[in-house]
Amino acid sequence: MIQRGIATFTLDYGTCPRWLFERMVKLGREMVRVIVVEEGSDEFIRRIADPAWFQSLGTVLAFDWNASGLTTILTAALKEAIRGEEQDMGIFICGGKGKTSRKTPEEIQGWGEKLNLEEGSTRSLVYNSRMAAKVDSALIQDGFQIYHHSFFFTKNGAWTVVQQGMNTGTQTARRYHWHSRNVKDLVCEPHAGIISDTRLNQVLNLTAKASDKTRELSTELVGQGFKDLMKDIQLLRKHASPVSQMAELTLGQQKIKLLNLENCEFNWHPVVNEDFSKSRYLEKILRQVCDQEPETYEKLLAMEGVGPKTMRALALVAEIIYGARPSYEDPARYSFAHGGKDATPYPVDRATYDQSIDIMKRFVEKAKLPFTEKQRINRSLDGYLVGAE
Repeated sequence: MIQRGIATFTLDYGTCPRWLFERMVKLGREMVRVIVVEEGSDEFIRRIADPAWFQSLGTVLAFDWNASGLTTILTAALKEAIRGEEQDMGIFICGGKGKTSRKTPEEIQGWGEKLNLEEGSTRSLVYNSRMAAKVDSALIQDGFQIYHHSFFFTKNGAWTVVQQGMNTGTQTARRYHWHSRNVKDLVCEPHAGIISDTRLNQVLNLTAKASDKTRELSTELVGQGFKDLMKDIQLLRKHASPVSQMAELTLGQQKIKLLNLENCEFNWHPVVNEDFSKSRYLEKILRQVCDQEPETYEKLLAMEGVGPKTMRALALVAEIIYGARPSYEDPARYSFAHGGKDATPYPVDRATYDQSIDIMKRFVEKAKLPFTEKQRINRSLDGYLVGAE
């Protein structure tokens, strides 16, 4: 069973040697072929959405199991491995690292035309790709800047997103996995699969179920009109510093009780460090949003120009003035590298790792590879599990 979540790794620099990349492409082609024959294209991309399985596939193809570069190189190797055989395999991979990630909509559109997909189906794929990137940059504010976005899909309309962000301050990278089967709501706990080296103490998680009221109030705030919303914003601008003044304010005839940010629980709160000085761009976006009156939080997020600061401003108004506290819990759940049998700092999900490796070994045995290569891969997989402990 695929768990929900995110993966975190140390940040790598440098480039993958050409000989290694070519080897990964060759092995990747064989692995994809056997998996598609055995389980089908839809199942292949479902497995890609599982971070532990994705990581073990990278290990099979000879990349370091705990390196952030595995994400970008593995995706590029798989994309190259199936080049020219996409329609036969029924798998299509768009996007990639840096500038390539921004070509994702164009690549999806191109495949939609080649496959004669209905225009609505192609638009839906492009929309899901775009929204996954927006959610992980604007709704999960964890300090990781998205720099890799890849979109896998099949002729049947199943899709998976694998994207990665970097935090240069902590020298770590974090990977986000999505799968169409898991997504019931694009803005409420949409991720598929969790493994993480570290969990953070201060993450604004607007996708959490616990943030339902924040999402609801944020939509209502823009629906009440720009003038009324700016009154609330002005309150935060006026009283963000010093926070000691934020006990009770009067707005017209209404007295508003504000949360006490002096409590130690809130001494790290984003409103303390938020820049509520005049921001013409923020005001411009809020005016546009209010004029269009989006009916849902998803439609609000989907609007052009709406990003992290807009969603954070609305969340802070909802919390500080109206008491709708969002989740500040990191959505990461399980340890990948630092868990242990003694549950320090938390338990290794051995069942998931064992299952992933057993399945991978079965595929390796059926692939058309030399016996010595199969032995090497199996040793790498055994080492991968040891490292996970």
